[in-house]
Amino acid sequence: MALSLLVVSISFYLKEYISPDSDLYATLSLVSVAGVVVMVIAFSLGLGAMPWIIMSEILPINIKGLAGSFATLANWFFSWLVILTANLLLDWSSGGTFTIYTAVCVFTAGFVTIWVPETKGKTLEEIQQFFR
Repeated sequence: MALSLLVVSISFYLKEYISPDSDLYATLSLVSVAGVVVMVIAFSLGLGAMPWIIMSEILPINIKGLAGSFATLANWFFSWLVILTANLLLDWSSGGTFTIYTAVCVFTAGFVTIWVPETKGKTLEEIQQFFR
């Protein structure tokens, strides 16, 4: 996701310095669209499913309903926040917007690497012990 967003941001930065009549401008437009499509596919295959997988694996049965509801609310709230701010950011700077999104993806990858436990082959008790 971060790589595809980086490609999109670079193509937007380059488009600022190129004449709209040139062939390179049209090519950069296609690169931008392809980068967004790749990001959506990568999100759907990876990070998009992450909240649902984490909820099912690390929450104990006695709080799964309440905690799952809260996690779902937080997931949709942040999705709404991204949608709400996207047009404002794009009016400010298209390249800057996708640079911010790239930075958020890199931060998220680091966060998941450091703080999300590996649950393969572990019992719920072993996973809960990780958080204590």
